[in-house]
Amino acid sequence: MQTLPIPRGTLTPNRPLSDLTWLRVGGPAEWRFQPADEADLCEFLAALDPAIPVFPMGVGSNLIVRDGGIRAVVIRLGRGFNSIEIQGDKVIAGAAALDAHVARRAAEAGRDLTFLRTIPGSIGGAVRMNAGCYGSYVADVLDEIRVVTRQGEAKTLTKADLHLAYRQSTLPEGWVITQATFTTTSGEPPALEAHMLDQIAKRDASQPTKDRSAGSTFRNPIGHSSTGRADDTHELKAWKVIDDAGMRGATLGGAQMSPMHSNFLINAGGATAADLENLGEQVRKKVYAATGITLEWEIMRVGEPAAKKQ
Repeated sequence: MQTLPIPRGTLTPNRPLSDLTWLRVGGPAEWRFQPADEADLCEFLAALDPAIPVFPMGVGSNLIVRDGGIRAVVIRLGRGFNSIEIQGDKVIAGAAALDAHVARRAAEAGRDLTFLRTIPGSIGGAVRMNAGCYGSYVADVLDEIRVVTRQGEAKTLTKADLHLAYRQSTLPEGWVITQATFTTTSGEPPALEAHMLDQIAKRDASQPTKDRSAGSTFRNPIGHSSTGRADDTHELKAWKVIDDAGMRGATLGGAQMSPMHSNFLINAGGATAADLENLGEQVRKKVYAATGITLEWEIMRVGEPAAKKQ
């Protein structure tokens, strides 16, 4: 194992990651780094051998870590990166702040970020993936972010720099989001709270929130016009094409496509990362055979498969 710079934060070798992901699967990180603050992160990355890959990890809500683990420095932001500040119409949140906490704190101050309330995960991941629900997206409210580059330089980027699109951004690999600033509209706190409670009730009625899942498994496919050209205004639903392919409730090992919502891949008990990923691939093949549509993963899959037994 290579020698790494000594930070002020916590650096742990061979850190298991399964307990840090919502699906509770996966092997270890070669290293897990929890920086003390932004300066510590900058100094560590500046001194780290450029050949060593890094992987920024949030709370693991949209992630499958493969059973062989991740050969990289996994950077997981903690307490020094979870602040939430309200300044006029601006909400400034650390990347480790949970989306739901930011929504609630904003609502208490009469600022509307209610769409974040039902999005699992933290602000860093929400920005990187342009998270959204109920017709609202991070791109609608994001102003700017602070990042630390792979070379250890702290920078401020505007929303335009990220080229946010459906469930994606162009943030370079290895760059770590440390903070995000949102421009919000106003609302009455009781009305905002009532709206969030309504969102939660709708989510719990339609999604398997009590099961171990990583949220939506596949992106909704883009529809096509009568000419066959891509038509962004006509969005198909992933759950519908999965149902049409007969894969609602399908199982493989301990993995299952939820009977409650067929676009949720769940660990029904004892699943491996391979079970989950392979079941997802079976779904993609069945959907393509039935509809000609190629589903794209929304869940991020990282790391290496388990070593084959001799």
